Amino acid sequence: MKLSVIIITRNEAVNMRACLESVRFADEIIVVDSESTDETAAICREMGVQVFERPFDGFGQQKNAGIDRATGQWILNVDADERVPETLRAEIRSVIALDHAADGYRVARRNYVGDIWIRHGGWYPDYTVRLFRRARGRFGERTVHEAVEVNGQVATLREALEHRTCRDFEEFARRQDRYAKLAAAEMAKRGRRATALDLWFRPSYTFLRSYLLRGGFLDGANGWKLACIYMRYTRSKYQCLRTVQR
Repeated sequence: MKLSVIIITRNEAVNMRACLESVRFADEIIVVDSESTDETAAICREMGVQVFERPFDGFGQQKNAGIDRATGQWILNVDADERVPETLRAEIRSVIALDHAADGYRVARRNYVGDIWIRHGGWYPDYTVRLFRRARGRFGERTVHEAVEVNGQVATLREALEHRTCRDFEEFARRQDRYAKLAAAEMAKRGRRATALDLWFRPSYTFLRSYLLRGGFLDGANGWKLACIYMRYTRSKYQCLRTVQR
């Protein structure tokens, strides 16, 4: 069964070679690039990968554009800062060859900040659907926090992706600040309004959920840092939403 990998990018030159090397086992690799100003597209073409330029209008929309370009019966969605280890490659090859394969598969992620594997606080196993039949899967067209909607049976793979999310906690915090604005715009588009409860209670609850309920404290100081970043993200998201309302 033919496998197509789709990757969306924007200024990912630092990640592209390692990412593309890890998915060379696929029959087809498609990159949908959001008008990068670095060497992202050049690196992809140098490595023999199809690149399609498309202005960014949402993560779900970009990924669906990749699906529309794909020709494989199966789609594997990978981000530029992710790597597919050999154990996962072998499992994917085995699964898509099955006559009784499911229509989609959840994949765990080992999320890293720098070289630190964050094991708690909701960071592992962090299951998301990444492998699915092209005819059965489509991304919800959200600006951020997009997810695959599979029409059919969904199962779970044993092996995990590696996610090199950022170089350090400061970079992760800056990324979350950007996502807060995108999330606020998405909520506003859907008619959501920020309440006093959202502004004052939700940030504290986010911290407690990450640090205590999801065991972030087991990661020590790193768990504390991440819980604080998520608390700030939540506060910023609802503050941005309140600004949009006004």
